[in-house]
Amino acid sequence: MSSPVRRSGEFANHFGPQSAQYLEARPGYPLAVFSFLAMTSGGTRLAWDCATGNGQAATGLADRFLHVLATDPSEEMIANAVPHKRVEYRVTKYETTLRDQSVDLVTVAQALHWLDLDPFLKEARRVLVPGGVLAAWCYSNCRTAHEIDEIFDHFYHVTLGAYWPRERRHIENGYQSIALPIDEIPAPPFEMVEEWTLPQYLGYIRTWSGVAKFIEARGEAQVLDFEAAVRETWGNPRLLRRVRWPMHFRIGELR
Repeated sequence: MSSPVRRSGEFANHFGPQSAQYLEARPGYPLAVFSFLAMTSGGTRLAWDCATGNGQAATGLADRFLHVLATDPSEEMIANAVPHKRVEYRVTKYETTLRDQSVDLVTVAQALHWLDLDPFLKEARRVLVPGGVLAAWCYSNCRTAHEIDEIFDHFYHVTLGAYWPRERRHIENGYQSIALPIDEIPAPPFEMVEEWTLPQYLGYIRTWSGVAKFIEARGEAQVLDFEAAVRETWGNPRLLRRVRWPMHFRIGELR
């Protein structure tokens, strides 16, 4: 397995400029994920959620942990983070200032492919208690009705293909291409599920970094064509359709 492309330099800030829309449009993680992580970690005093974004994972962890430190290098993301009485938000890359061996669980949700792996793992090793767990996860492309998925797949792979960051390939293979020095713990088959209207579905796709880069380079016309094709296939814009995202986990104790 290969390590992430990003090994040094600035943390990629692909989502900060649209942080408010990101919060509104992204699907939520199932509560069962956080129950599983709490049981797996062996302790529920303190969790560190690295690259927290708007705090979607951090607030879920806070329902199972006494305290959660949620860090992100993007000031915009932290400014739009979901408040929670047990979540402390902080703008930083990897420097937590937490005590040595004080953290039961370190998480990275849909962001491991953006991290500078060496300093992140160094800090995770420093703060994790003996037996503490690192958990990273991502989710695949969403699925809904077959005829909509065909339009989606062409837009994702063909229209936007050249505009995805190279790191995106790690999500496409469920993080299996990232070399993590962990003793792997298998996770149950989780998935994210939402009942969405057409505006919610299209709003989610508008938050993609690939869409933003495509519009910046080539304008909006082909994005509007995609949206029109989905609109025609979807039917009534208020019709709720089930949208699913398979989730992929890398969990274990750091070696």
